[in-house]
Amino acid sequence: MRRGVLILGLTALCLTEILAQDLSRSQAHRALDEFRKETRADFVNFRKRCMDDFLSFMRHPWKSFESEAPKSKPKKDAVPPQVAPEEDRIAPADNTPVTIVGVVPPQPEVPQPKPALPIEEDRGTDISMNFTFFGTTASVHFDAQRGPKLRGLDVNDIATFLETLEKNGNDRLIHDCLQIRQTRRLSDWAYLQMLQALAETAYGKGTGEAELLKAYIYCLSGYKMRIAHNDQWVKMLFASRNVLFGLPSFTIDGDTYYCNDMIMGSMYVCEAPFPGEKQMSPGITECQQFDMRASEPRTISSQQYPDMRVNSSVNRNLLDFYATYPTSYYGGDIMTRWAMFANTPMQEEVNRSLYPQLRQLLCGRSELEQVSRLLNLLQTGLEYEYDNKLWGGDRIFFSEESLFYPYCDCEDRAILLTRLVRDLVGLKCILIYYPGHLACAVEFNEDVRGDYIQLDGHKFVVCDPTYIGAPVGHTMKGMENATARVIFLQ
Repeated sequence: MRRGVLILGLTALCLTEILAQDLSRSQAHRALDEFRKETRADFVNFRKRCMDDFLSFMRHPWKSFESEAPKSKPKKDAVPPQVAPEEDRIAPADNTPVTIVGVVPPQPEVPQPKPALPIEEDRGTDISMNFTFFGTTASVHFDAQRGPKLRGLDVNDIATFLETLEKNGNDRLIHDCLQIRQTRRLSDWAYLQMLQALAETAYGKGTGEAELLKAYIYCLSGYKMRIAHNDQWVKMLFASRNVLFGLPSFTIDGDTYYCNDMIMGSMYVCEAPFPGEKQMSPGITECQQFDMRASEPRTISSQQYPDMRVNSSVNRNLLDFYATYPTSYYGGDIMTRWAMFANTPMQEEVNRSLYPQLRQLLCGRSELEQVSRLLNLLQTGLEYEYDNKLWGGDRIFFSEESLFYPYCDCEDRAILLTRLVRDLVGLKCILIYYPGHLACAVEFNEDVRGDYIQLDGHKFVVCDPTYIGAPVGHTMKGMENATARVIFLQ
C-alpha cells in the first residue's frame, strides 16, 4: 500500500514538474514571439523614419551643380620594343642593383557595401522578370507592368516615384539583386552595370524610370548615390573611392560623383544622404561568374622553347564587361592605375583550360626555368602594337584581353606575366614603371643573377616581356633607373 502511495506521489511530482516545464517553454515562446514582433516593429518604424526623412528632404529645392569634364587618360610616349642583342642573350647577367625613385604602395582591400537597413526577403511580388547583362541571364521579382510611372521631372515627381517603389514593397527585388551579386561574385562596377541592364529591361533604355529604379536598388544595397535632374533628364550619380577616367563628374560635399552617361552642364542635385551609404570601389577581387561564351582558340608559342606551345580561349562575355571598365586610380596616385588591372584574378575558364597546359610544361623545373619559359612565351608569342594606333588612346588590358586580342603593348605584357608567375610559380612580383615603359620583376626563392631591386630586404629580379629574347635579369636598353618607380602587387 505504502509502495503504491509512493509511486503515485512520485508520478504526481513528475507531472507537476513536466507541466511547469511546459508552462515555462510556453512562456518562453510567447516572450520570443513578443520580442520578434517588437524588433520587427522597431525595424519597420526605423526604416519608415529613414525613408520619410530621405523623401522629405528630396521634396525641398535642389542645389545646382556644374559638371566637370571627364578626365582624360594620361598620354604616354611609348617606348618601342627592342630585340635583345646576342651578347645579352648568351652572356650571364651581372648582379646589378637598380636604384629607383619611389614606391607605390599596394592597393587597399575594401569590402563591398552592405545594406544599412535589413532587407526582408519575402516583402514583394511573386512575379518574376528576366533580364540579361553581358550575355548572362538573371531573374528578379519585379512587376514591371504595375511599376510606378514618372509623371514629370520636378522634385515632387521624382520623390513620389521613389515613395511608390518603397510602398509597393520591393525588398524581394533588392534581395534578389544582392544574391546575384554574391553568387556571380560581381565587383561593384559589374553590379552597377547589372542594375543598369535590369532597370532598362523594366522601363526601357534612357528613361527616367530606369534611372530611378536603378538608384533605388543601388541606394538600398548600401551604395552612395545622388539623384540629379534638369529639364531633359533625371540621372543617378554614383560616388567612387577611385578617380575614374572618361566619365563626367560632380563634386558634392567633398566627394566625387560620376554619371554613366556623357551628361554635361548644369544639373540640380538632391544632396540628401542615406544611412550607412558607402562609395563604390572599381577593384575586382574575385573571379566574376558571367555565363560562358568561349572565344575561338588561339595558339601562343615560344621561339626559344619550342615545346612551350599552348592554346588559349577566353570568355567573350567577360571581355564585353571589360570593355565598359573605366581606367582609374586610388589614393591620389595616378601610378596605381596599373595595379587595378594586375591585381584582378585570372578567370576560372582560363584556369581550367590554359593553366593545366602550362603547369605540365613547367613541371619539375626550377623557379628560374619556369619564369624564363613564361617570359619568352610572352616576348615572342605575342604581337606588339601601340594603343594609339589600335584604340585611339591608351587602353590597359586585363590578362584575358592580352590572351584574346591580336596585339598588346608593354604594360599589357607586364600585367599578364606577373599574373602567370604569381598563379603558376607562386612568386611575388612588382611592376616597374619607366617613363613610357612598363616592365616587372620577380622575387625568387633561389639565387638568380641580374639587375635587381632591393625592397625591405626582398630582392626582385628584373623581367621585361617587351625586351624580346632577353633572359631574366636584363633591363631594356635606354631605361633610366633613376626615373623608375615600383608598383607593389597583391
